[in-house]
Amino acid sequence: MARVSSPRRSARIQALVAEQAAQRGARVGVVDVCTAAVAALPVGGAGLSAMSRTATSHPLCSTDTISEQLEELQLTLGEGPCVDAFTQGFAILTPDLLTGALQDRWTVFADAALEAGARAVFAFPLQIGAISPGVLDLYANVPTVLNAEELADALAFADLATLLLLDTRIDETGAPTGQPLPESSVEELGGYRAEIDQATGILTVQLGVGIDEAFVRLRAHAYTQGRRLADVAADVVAHRLRFSPDTEPRRTDGRTNEET
Repeated sequence: MARVSSPRRSARIQALVAEQAAQRGARVGVVDVCTAAVAALPVGGAGLSAMSRTATSHPLCSTDTISEQLEELQLTLGEGPCVDAFTQGFAILTPDLLTGALQDRWTVFADAALEAGARAVFAFPLQIGAISPGVLDLYANVPTVLNAEELADALAFADLATLLLLDTRIDETGAPTGQPLPESSVEELGGYRAEIDQATGILTVQLGVGIDEAFVRLRAHAYTQGRRLADVAADVVAHRLRFSPDTEPRRTDGRTNEET
């Protein structure tokens, strides 16, 4: 199940992220989640990667050179807290990479991360129902332990990143799109959680594939049509859009994709 932060905490985190977007003069994006998390938590940098079991995973944003290296290292090596958080579905907290057990667990990544300048790494899976579209990584250059409040804030940043990543159109990094994000938009995204999850479940039946492949297909269609993922999900749930294993998705309401 998706994590749900308290309304007060969520509102505070949303305000911090919106402030970062305002400073850039751009629509709120996952890059603002990363920069806001670094400003609010005792960490030196943050990175976020889009991940999938059925498609190529790739970094989306990072706040500095070290976080950029950490994202690339984990996806290239196939090991590290980011990979474990994605595959296991829960946060991986690594206060000190010099811990012997971690050296044995991540035989290549641990040394490479230390060489890059990281000492502590915290990885939070982005989750909505059975779907995990990516991972938010935080690092510190000294041994670091997140207290209960800091951990709750980090989880709230991850929840917001999940909603923003699922809602994105073409520009996943949050670069200027020419349109400001209305103040109510972040709150409204929360209402789409169940619908996106439900639409993905429908596609597993229509396409005869697993949940991850179904989500990739759903998001790919939204991308090619330049539509919000939430809107495409709503069409699938309402049976206005049907997917097929052998043909392009077709509308069942008489409209064409171009008219949506």
